[in-house]
Amino acid sequence: MHETPPAGPAEPQGASSLTEAPEPLGHGLKQRHLTMLGLGGVIGAGLFVGSGAGIAVAGPGIIVSYLIAGVLAMLVMRMLGEMSAAVPASGSFSVHAEKAIGRWAGFSTGWLYWFLLVVVLAVEATAAAQIAHGWVPGVAQWAWVLIFMSVFTVANLVAVRNFGEFEFWFAALKVFAIVAFLLLGTLAIFGILPDTDPVGFTNLTGQGGFLPHGWEGVISGVLAVIFAFGGLEVVTIAAAESEDPARSVSRAVRSAVWRILFFYVGSMLVIVTVLPWTAQSGKVSPYVTVLDAIGIPSAGQIMNIVVFVALLSALNANAYGSSRMLFSLAERGDAPRALLKVSPGGVPRVAVLASVAFGFVSVLLNLKWPDSVFHYMLNAVGSVLIFVWALIAVAQLRLRRRIEREAPEKLILKMWAFPYLTWVALAGMAAIVGLMLTDATARPQLLWSGGATLLVIAVALVRESVHGRRGSAQDKRK
Repeated sequence: MHETPPAGPAEPQGASSLTEAPEPLGHGLKQRHLTMLGLGGVIGAGLFVGSGAGIAVAGPGIIVSYLIAGVLAMLVMRMLGEMSAAVPASGSFSVHAEKAIGRWAGFSTGWLYWFLLVVVLAVEATAAAQIAHGWVPGVAQWAWVLIFMSVFTVANLVAVRNFGEFEFWFAALKVFAIVAFLLLGTLAIFGILPDTDPVGFTNLTGQGGFLPHGWEGVISGVLAVIFAFGGLEVVTIAAAESEDPARSVSRAVRSAVWRILFFYVGSMLVIVTVLPWTAQSGKVSPYVTVLDAIGIPSAGQIMNIVVFVALLSALNANAYGSSRMLFSLAERGDAPRALLKVSPGGVPRVAVLASVAFGFVSVLLNLKWPDSVFHYMLNAVGSVLIFVWALIAVAQLRLRRRIEREAPEKLILKMWAFPYLTWVALAGMAAIVGLMLTDATARPQLLWSGGATLLVIAVALVRESVHGRRGSAQDKRK
């Protein structure tokens, strides 16, 4: 194993180069890995299971809710794609925030995102273990957690191509499941399936109309589904370990951005068209309810398998993404230097082990105190994603201007209608934060996450101030 050179003192804001030093990490990810990661990264258990909660509050209007949330996610993904194609880095948006806003922003974004991933990892590992325990009751739930965590730890320690292969096949299965669902649902709507009558589009306007709870229901639906789009960021982190980072991430984002919206909005359109929205239960996946209704045998077990794969996929991606973010923080002097050790194959093994170790701790807290200690941890990161997205948008606003001025040839993927759509995205995020403050259910999570965010930013500003004073003292001594 070798160690990368430590990062020097932070350069003045705006002075750091747009050209990143070559990454010491491996370059084992291929274009097909990134393309499928871009498609499958945001297709998770939140869509397959959690969408039921959105339907309950919005009715058929959930289509509009997903359209609003999906457009916002698409804009963020396009911004990320633009910056990552121009300045590929293992720290992705954390590096971009540092270059565009200042070191405190890079520090805050990186650590908040790392904490988010390792805490959510515990939820995914526990949920996957619950499904596996249901299939094989003889193996305790904690044993399944240990098995899953160990398998993906080893996979991430050996070579980055292992992560890529796992995610390729996981994403392929998820995409296949959604495409098959859309096809079967469409055939059911028009009565083409055996033993089915055409349902047409009456369910879209029956049971209280298209907006049974009005626009307030649509807005509540947005709050219920927006965080299901988390995961789109990992493809830009992974791009730094591909053979041609700039072009690879550009192609992956271009191929994924519209398809993701189609999968989400298309799924909701099928669900609320095939059955009345009142037929859905928040306790059962809407996908299972629809497949049962159109006569697909063992629909529950089929979706259990898909959800299980989605959870393992997210677990694998979070282990990968958290380790690369931690490594990037260490490169810039914002995390311990010991994390800079890289294996001969280009894997930051110490960063992987550190991230997974905290993941194990989170899992234990989730198993032992799900309603107390872990509940507070989950609340502390529950809304962090919206703050991270906001910093991504601000960074893109500032970095785009700088790239246009200093290296316009690097803009091989551009944000649409810049800067107007970036401002639209920021306004959308501000609106979501405002709505969460007025929602009694979402408010505690937002306040906890806001407190955690302010705490990390305060630490970052104090560190920057201390480093600045030390730098000034050294200059005087010279």
